[in-house]
Amino acid sequence: MNRLTTSGAGYDLARFPEDPRDPFRAWDAADEYLLRHLDGIDGAEPVDLSGSVVVVGDRWGALSTVLAGHRPVQITDSYLAQRATAANLERNGAGADAVRLLSARDAPPDRIDVLLVRVPKSLALLEDQLHRLAPAVHSGTVVVGTGMVKEIHTSTLKLFERIIGPTRTSLAVKKARLIHCTPEPAPARTPSPWPHRYELPADVGAVAGRTVVNHAGIFCAERLDIGTRFFLKHLPGRSGAERVVDLGCGNGVLGLAAALANPEAALTFIDESYQAVASAEATFRANAGADAEARFVVGDGMAGTAPASVDLILNNPPFHSHQATTDATARNMFHGARAALRQGGELWVVGNRHLGYHTQLRRTFGNCTTVAGDPKFVVLRAVKR
Repeated sequence: MNRLTTSGAGYDLARFPEDPRDPFRAWDAADEYLLRHLDGIDGAEPVDLSGSVVVVGDRWGALSTVLAGHRPVQITDSYLAQRATAANLERNGAGADAVRLLSARDAPPDRIDVLLVRVPKSLALLEDQLHRLAPAVHSGTVVVGTGMVKEIHTSTLKLFERIIGPTRTSLAVKKARLIHCTPEPAPARTPSPWPHRYELPADVGAVAGRTVVNHAGIFCAERLDIGTRFFLKHLPGRSGAERVVDLGCGNGVLGLAAALANPEAALTFIDESYQAVASAEATFRANAGADAEARFVVGDGMAGTAPASVDLILNNPPFHSHQATTDATARNMFHGARAALRQGGELWVVGNRHLGYHTQLRRTFGNCTTVAGDPKFVVLRAVKR
C-alpha cells in the first residue's frame, strides 16, 4: 500500500489483489497529472465537478477514490479494478455507494457533464468506449483524457477527434500527458464497429473453421494469437474430464476446443475482463450448438470455485498488467488452480518459454511436465497429487 497526496488530502491506495511482492503502485504520474488539472494547479481554471462525472478506465480506483465526494460513475472492463476501487474507498472512509461501479458492458449514464478517460492499452477498447459514451456527451461536457506519453499516439488522438470532437494534447509532465477534447455541438453519431468475427485457421484441430467473436479489448482481436494457436495443437483430447475450466478465457477458444472434445463435460469460462467473458459466451453459443451449456464467470481467477471440484484447467495466463510486465497474475492463477483441482486433476498451461512457468508450477504443484515446445512457446502440465 502507498499514499497518494493531493492538494486536498492524502489517500492510502493499493492494487487488487494485494500482494506484498507487487512493486507497483495503484496510480501513476498520469493519474496525478489529471487530478492536478481538475484542481486548477496547472494554471487552468478548476473543473466544475458539480454535474454528472464519469471516470472511464480507472485502473485501480485511485481517481474514483479521490473524486468520491463528487459521487462519480466509474466504467471499467476490469473486475479487479472494481474490487480495488471498492477496497480503496473503504480504507479511505468513503461510503460503499460513493462511486457507482459499471462495467464496459453496462449502459452508460444518459448525460455526462465531465468525462475523464484513462487511456487503455487497447486502442480498440478506447474506440468502443467512446462510441458508447458519445450519445451522453453534450456541447458543454468537459472531456479530459490522461495517459503516459508512451500510451498516447496519433491514433489515440484521432479516435477522440473522430468520435467526440476537436482534440489537442498538453505538454508532457513526468512522462504523462493530458488529452483535451471539445465535443462537437451536433456530431454525426456512428455505431461501434465491435464486436469483430473471424474464422479459425485449418490447422488447429477440432475448432478449425469455427467462428470466433471478439469484443473490443480482447488480446489479438483480429486473429488467433500465436500462443493459443500453438496450445490448440497440443490440448488433451477426449480426457473423460467431467468439470473443465478455461481460466483467463479471453475469447473462449480453448474452452470451446475442450467442449468439442468432451461433449459431456461441464464447462466454465472465467476471466476478469467483462469484454472477454462476453466474447467467450458469444464464441461458445456460435459453435457449440443450441443445447450446449456452460458457465461464464467474471471474477478473480478461481477464487469463487469450490475446492477440489475441477478435473481439468486450461490456462494461457497474461504476463502484463497494463504496461507493466509481471508474473503476479500467473502466480495467483496457479495457486488458485491447485486449490480448485481434485486429486489427480490437471492444469495445462501455455506460455512464452522465457517466462519460466515451469519453475513456478513445480513450486506450486511439486511437479511439471513439458507437453510440447518450440523456440517461442511451451505447453506445460501439472498434476495435483
